[in-house]
Amino acid sequence: MEPESKIKFSEHFKSGPLLNAISEIYRGEGLTVERHTDFGSQVEKAEKFLRERAETGDMQAVFLLGQLFCEEGLYAKAEEVFDSIKETDPRALYQLAVMYFDGLGSTVDQTKAVEYMERVACWNSPEADSLKHSALFNIGRAYLDGYGVKRSSEEAERYWLLAADDGNPNGSVKAQTSLGLFYSSCETLDLKRAFFWHSEACGNGSLESQGALGVMYLYGLGISQDHQSALQCLKEASERGNVYAQGHLVAYYYHRKLYSQAATLAKRISTYDDIAAIAKSTDCLPEYIRKGIAMALFYYARCLQLGKGVEQNREEAKQYFSKAAHLNPEVCKELQMDVTYGRM
Repeated sequence: MEPESKIKFSEHFKSGPLLNAISEIYRGEGLTVERHTDFGSQVEKAEKFLRERAETGDMQAVFLLGQLFCEEGLYAKAEEVFDSIKETDPRALYQLAVMYFDGLGSTVDQTKAVEYMERVACWNSPEADSLKHSALFNIGRAYLDGYGVKRSSEEAERYWLLAADDGNPNGSVKAQTSLGLFYSSCETLDLKRAFFWHSEACGNGSLESQGALGVMYLYGLGISQDHQSALQCLKEASERGNVYAQGHLVAYYYHRKLYSQAATLAKRISTYDDIAAIAKSTDCLPEYIRKGIAMALFYYARCLQLGKGVEQNREEAKQYFSKAAHLNPEVCKELQMDVTYGRM
């Protein structure tokens, strides 16, 4: 489960920005972050300060103390703090839900996680406003995958529509992108709605949706075919790190006989090996990252096999074909059909 405002708990170094935020909140009250001071000492100083503030009844300090524990990987302590204020602070309730989804600090309890997300979504307070759309998105994810609730694509769609908030930039952009993907799947196919939601999400900054739009323009899916718009979306998304867009950009170059460009880009993509790291840095789905790399591997293999854009090397081509098939057999099956019928 990947909530939009979820803390990346496992990343110890994330405490740096939090310390800066705490220092800013309590500016002039005795807490400052000093650049040249040992990081561990700064964390200890912040914890001591927040504990003292919490003892005076400062509920903001209590929540920030829980956040600090989370970002330091002290999940049991974070759970204890958040649990103590969950009835009055929706942010604490939300973080507990995230922890129960992921099993941080306690065993996984997806039923309780969904219950807590539903409470956040119904909470009426300024503190909850920024979390409601993320909570609704997560509930939708739970229904789609059957996490803590009975699997239901209809309920997933309903919650995502609420979270997407008609394309509002302040709504859940992940829900907007998810709706684009939802309406692109065989079971719930509606390409015009898919194009609409990817357009909304792309306008709100979604890198995943920008790549998807490029593909839809390229093949005329849900919109009239437009190679100029396709190239613009694919190039911009590729430059921002969307590997799925990069894979399709390789195909675009290849089929327009720009073999050197296709081979150069494909060879670069073929060196990508840490899909999890790419997913984390781009916020793109691993499934589509694998597809993009597999496409690049296959096209590079074809370039090597035929000597297009690179020196012909059929033995090396076999290695790249094998890598592509291992990474994503379905993509390779489709591309092999193109080869068989003379389309590549």
